[in-house]
Amino acid sequence: MRSALYALLAVVAGLCGLAGNVSAQQAPVPQFKPEPFWPNPLPENWILGQVSGIAVDRSDNIWLVHRPRTLLDDEKGAQADPPKTRCCRAAPAVLKFDGAGKLLAHWGGPGQAQGYDWPRSEHGIHIDADGNVWLAGNNREDGHILKFSPDGKFLLQIGKPGKHSGSGDTARLGSPAHMVTDDAANELYVADGYQNRRVIVFDSKTGAYKRHWGAYGKPPGADDKLPPYNPTAPLSQTFGNPVHCVRIANDGLVYVCDRVNDRIQVFRKDGTFVKEFRVEAQTLQNGSVWDLVLSNDKEQRYIFIADGANGQIHVIAREDGKLLTQWGRHGRQPGQFKWVHNIGIDSKGALYTSEVGFGRRVQKFTRVQ
Repeated sequence: MRSALYALLAVVAGLCGLAGNVSAQQAPVPQFKPEPFWPNPLPENWILGQVSGIAVDRSDNIWLVHRPRTLLDDEKGAQADPPKTRCCRAAPAVLKFDGAGKLLAHWGGPGQAQGYDWPRSEHGIHIDADGNVWLAGNNREDGHILKFSPDGKFLLQIGKPGKHSGSGDTARLGSPAHMVTDDAANELYVADGYQNRRVIVFDSKTGAYKRHWGAYGKPPGADDKLPPYNPTAPLSQTFGNPVHCVRIANDGLVYVCDRVNDRIQVFRKDGTFVKEFRVEAQTLQNGSVWDLVLSNDKEQRYIFIADGANGQIHVIAREDGKLLTQWGRHGRQPGQFKWVHNIGIDSKGALYTSEVGFGRRVQKFTRVQ
């Protein structure tokens, strides 16, 4: 039955452009098929809430963080005392799977804190070279980043919860969205965030502040309310809210998701601005650039972009930002998305996506070319 379904999905993928729209003059662009049975069913009557982060470690294990507190009443009847329904219970906040979809580990969540402040709204996950797990939160009170060992032992907290203190505060963050480590330099880069408008860098061992910058490498400036994005207006000289992702390429360039401004800005590690790419620049609602990953070829020729507003994955050329192909649409079937929020990639080139809102799931896409 599975083989028949895979065959059907392959046909549908081709018809819908999931396998890519490539002209004869172009070099082959990566093509993918959805894996509808990934991951395996969760044990213990567990169910996922909004999946607000996904990451792949160096052993090709897939980590996700979700929001247990976002379950609807009719999804958590088994948690009631006495139980109201047979299903379900919120899964632990952090889960680890292998590439085949087997659950390997789980931990974390509200009420389990010992010496640290668990975020009020889980948002973003990163696994560093040592296997340590970094987490953030985007509630207005979430002004910090947490670091844990692979088995959930608390290691470090950078920042603290509380009232927003602005993009000039180097001791507290502003609802940070995402983070990535430069392991050779022992540095943590943070996309900061839902309230602040900057990239900020800390020592990943001690948490000490090192530097920060805003759009075009300039100081972030005031955190005043910005006018709505207008695709025909001059480009904004500041990041919008949220600054939603940060990634580091093999060549050292830093890629930042300026979500509501429908663009990617590229920097050197010292914050020097290099260039920017506009992506689906006509998008008005929630912005087009929610997350991105770079392809795993040596040159990292492609950027895969999760576009939650349009329910698509865009593939652009890293060199010049040219759109090569795009696939997906809003929907709940395999290969479709409802607020695709984050994206990860493994060593074989498979993509993994997470969905927030009423999507509340993860998907795997195997590379077929």
